[in-house]
Amino acid sequence: MNNIEQAYAQAKERYATLGVDTEKALAALEKVAISLHCWQGDDVGGFENPGGELTGGIAATGNYPGKARSADELRRDLDVAYRLLPGSHRLNLHAIYLESDKPVERNAIEPKHFSAWLDWAKEKGHGVDFNPTCFSHPLANDGFTLSHRDPAIRQFWIEHCIASRKIGDYFGKELGTPAVTNIWIPDGYKDTPADRTTPRRLLLEALDTVLAEKLSHNLDAVEPKLFGIGSESYVTGSMEFYTGYAVSRKVLLTLDSGHFHPTETIADKISSVLIYLDEILLHVSRGVRWDSDHVVTFNDDLQAIAQEIVRADALNRVHIGLDYFDASINRIAAWTIGARNTLRALLNALLEPRQMLNQFEADGDFSSRLALQEELKVMPAGAIWDFYCLKHGAPVGMAFMDVIKDYEKTELVKR
Repeated sequence: MNNIEQAYAQAKERYATLGVDTEKALAALEKVAISLHCWQGDDVGGFENPGGELTGGIAATGNYPGKARSADELRRDLDVAYRLLPGSHRLNLHAIYLESDKPVERNAIEPKHFSAWLDWAKEKGHGVDFNPTCFSHPLANDGFTLSHRDPAIRQFWIEHCIASRKIGDYFGKELGTPAVTNIWIPDGYKDTPADRTTPRRLLLEALDTVLAEKLSHNLDAVEPKLFGIGSESYVTGSMEFYTGYAVSRKVLLTLDSGHFHPTETIADKISSVLIYLDEILLHVSRGVRWDSDHVVTFNDDLQAIAQEIVRADALNRVHIGLDYFDASINRIAAWTIGARNTLRALLNALLEPRQMLNQFEADGDFSSRLALQEELKVMPAGAIWDFYCLKHGAPVGMAFMDVIKDYEKTELVKR
């Protein structure tokens, strides 16, 4: 028995004294599939218009070498990231990552433009989620898409979202696992508007048109935001708007952990919305001041999110994807660090002695509840995580950085 296995055996005994079955926790974690976001690998550039301007309140900062310049390079980079994660995981793909030998307008995209992604996903065993791209386009330059007052422009984005849903359904059918197709739009005003209602009525009508056709292999989600660059004073698709829409239309509500006030955590929202919705989508990110898209770290917010999911018995009702983009560090490292932290937070939550904590709370013994919550912070969860990585053939500890550095020397340096 090696050191990792010995440490696991000791940790297993420690947790057993609290009534926690570590094998059961690991079995539950094995069922979790994190959806890695393709846009971390190339700074949200896509392949529709290489070198085009990034707009819609989105900015990737940094110039670390090795950015993916083609879909083949991006897939190779993703392959490296997936090998560094324990478990089997998904891909989150944006519409601008199509492959075509001639320009294709966004309202004319079809499944054939993503056939190489499908072949890759089948070979590697990944499910695929999808997103319409309602930014970085001339018809989004004034900050409005599905809530645009010009009917022609609004119709263009309606058609794009309809096409995107059909592509998501295509992936879902071909891969045997439903695609979550998430709609996020940048619509909003920089300064205080005179009329907040009209854009929201237009968005309601547009979304109803987009979602009119029922698709068997696609799960629809709508994503709110508090504010953005260029929409500091008003966002059409607010939390209140989309919560009402998701509940009334029976679609998924997306909670992005970087889309709220810097002092606001989404953890407390999870149990509330799950009372009314069958499923939700999480975009796990990290807000720092005005920026919503820093690499996910193992901080209190992330752990609170994971705890809320597990405490609500909602692992099978919550779809988890990453959503950030950092061009200042190695992009594969950014994927890997964020995904491993997310999985580690879920494992910690699964290792909670929930029955004991709940009993203390039901008995009104809040002193014991607090004492146990604090003791759990220094329990040997790291030993359980290391064993999980070993079991799945993923690097333990900092060893994943050795793989990334080797790949950088042999592949990324050539770009």
